[in-house]
Amino acid sequence: MAQWLTGEVVENYAWNQDLFTLKVRTPKFDFIAGQFVRLGLEVDGQRVQRAYSLVNAPTADELEFLVNRIQDGLLSPLLHGLQAGQRIEVSQPPSGFFTLNEVPDGESLWLIATGTGVGPYFSMLGTAEPWQRFKRIHLVHAVRYASDLAYQKLAQQWLQQYPQQFSYQPIVSREQVTGALSGRVPALIESGALQAALADQLDSSAQVMLCGNPDMIRDAKQVLADLGLPKNLRRKPGNVTMEHYW
Repeated sequence: MAQWLTGEVVENYAWNQDLFTLKVRTPKFDFIAGQFVRLGLEVDGQRVQRAYSLVNAPTADELEFLVNRIQDGLLSPLLHGLQAGQRIEVSQPPSGFFTLNEVPDGESLWLIATGTGVGPYFSMLGTAEPWQRFKRIHLVHAVRYASDLAYQKLAQQWLQQYPQQFSYQPIVSREQVTGALSGRVPALIESGALQAALADQLDSSAQVMLCGNPDMIRDAKQVLADLGLPKNLRRKPGNVTMEHYW
């Protein structure tokens, strides 16, 4: 059974009216970048809980969670209303295998996400591992509106720090944004538009991580398989590692 730590909300930062980052302080614990915990609040004498990936690097002093408020959700509206100083429960131990130590070596690493599925990638990129293992790293974040592009300043920081190694490509589907592609991830891969924007190829030397909308993951997995990039399995290493976000 999961154990629970009592944490304190440090900040509730709003990216827009529904998307927010919850910063929480708890006793320090170890986790692997890409893993998740459960956040819990007591409601009418019962704990309401849901899994959320850790956005912060394992060395950070505060935990960060990127959350989208679902209007009829049981927990996200409550998290949206939390203020600094309020209490929240965090489950232990951390869980999940959507981590870089499960990903085979390659020349390039493609971190492709929709919505809040980008969170685990910021945790991974906050460690030394991806920078040491891959010559080229591409962060691809697909959202509906530009205001959903969280943590852009952090992405820009890596662009400045690793100009020959790191690329950042936003995809915005419901408005025109300078520098962003438009459309669905699978279609952009199939047409070659994503590869062209990043000036790189999705071939057998690439490792791809997909996180977020299950429809995107299903369709992108098929397009990648058609390109000769099979799913990565422990018993049979491949090129595509996936994490469904709901």
